[in-house]
Amino acid sequence: MTSVDIIIVAAGSGLRYGAPLPKQYCELGGRPVVMHTINALRAAIPHARLTLVISSEMADLWQDFCLKHNFVSPAVVYGGSTRWESVRNALSAADRPADIVMVHDAVRPLVSRQLVDMLMDALSSDPDVDGAIPAVAVTDSLRMQLGDGLSKSIDRSSMRAVQTPQAFRGYRLRQAYDLPYRDSFTDDASVMEAAGFGNLKLTEGSSHNIKITNPGDIAIAEVLMKLNKEQ
Repeated sequence: MTSVDIIIVAAGSGLRYGAPLPKQYCELGGRPVVMHTINALRAAIPHARLTLVISSEMADLWQDFCLKHNFVSPAVVYGGSTRWESVRNALSAADRPADIVMVHDAVRPLVSRQLVDMLMDALSSDPDVDGAIPAVAVTDSLRMQLGDGLSKSIDRSSMRAVQTPQAFRGYRLRQAYDLPYRDSFTDDASVMEAAGFGNLKLTEGSSHNIKITNPGDIAIAEVLMKLNKEQ
């Protein structure tokens, strides 16, 4: 059986969300967002080894939430000041990387088994693929800002909006995270590319796989959860 590690990144402060707590701890359907995320990934790959990366300042709060909701936490690793550092800490905590390592945002609680299966299929069907990334077509018109208030249009037909989880060959992802930090590391795929592992396959993302970022996103997630249950 292919071994799988899943790193769930939940160490962010969530300042843009504007809530008293980081958004991953805000209530969705009666429990914190991150608990829905963990359960969705456990259901998608039951044999996977999960690691939850949280801020050390939130350790007691997370323990309290787990007790309150009778929830079994995955192994916990403390994050750093950047997402890159948080993922690196999780990779370093493992004695060795699994065959496949997925990295997922804690604030995408509606990830589906179908989406995860497509990532696994992309890696298992082609040994030359370094990683697989879910993405959706861009529907808004795009313009590039040129400065002084000027801009130009961009053809959106070749553009894709990237989601998580992103899945990679475990040993290659670990090698990639040996690189020093760069500001251009916006996600794990960008780290892989910088390390020379650029054979990254796009798989079909989902419009339901939203990232809770702004006020109002919790309400949208609740509607989508209801729709998913009715289907």
